[in-house]
Amino acid sequence: MTPASVHALVRSLEDKDGYTAAHTWRVVLYTRALAERFGLEPAIIERLSIGAALHDIGKIDIPDRILKKPGPLNEDEWAIMRRHTLLGLEHLRTAGIDDPLVCELVRSHHERADGLGYPDGLAGNDIPRAARFFAVIDAFDAMTSARPYFDRSGPGAGDIAAREIERGRGTRYCGLCVDAFLDLYRSGRLAWVLEYFNDRCDLPAYGQIPPAAIHASRLA
Repeated sequence: MTPASVHALVRSLEDKDGYTAAHTWRVVLYTRALAERFGLEPAIIERLSIGAALHDIGKIDIPDRILKKPGPLNEDEWAIMRRHTLLGLEHLRTAGIDDPLVCELVRSHHERADGLGYPDGLAGNDIPRAARFFAVIDAFDAMTSARPYFDRSGPGAGDIAAREIERGRGTRYCGLCVDAFLDLYRSGRLAWVLEYFNDRCDLPAYGQIPPAAIHASRLA
């Protein structure tokens, strides 16, 4: 696994779906912040960040009529969309990316604590730990973003999303993961992410964080 192979995959997804560019930035930064909060080793943080960057890589193969549909998906469309986790795993293998941590996150980030997620219907601690934490991050970003079918970005969006995630504690999400992420959010240490990487800003290429954003992260 090389930086070039990771960047190439991320860029190919960004070229397909503009929304994904900002989403990728934010979930990577949230992932790094949470991992640092737990005091993980830099090498582990880097691997988790790569998994976060590539978590939706399977959406390259999802038809635009579904991926960019300006409304709720029907049952057949949703079945196709759910394939993106396993399709993502295939893309990793094709690119020679076999890091177990990255592969687990890509495959399992839509599993649910109650076993009603996909693709494998895993529950509780059977879900890989990285995927359990990332599920909360991914959901928070989805609930604070502009999507083709709704726009939940803007003032107050974070607090609304935090309450929604708390309601999913123990059903959709691992309770420990919810507590850890919301503690970080309520400390104010994530506010800079939406300021510099919101859906209305001009984004740099993946891997090039603006100096102002770096400064803000150190002050958070």
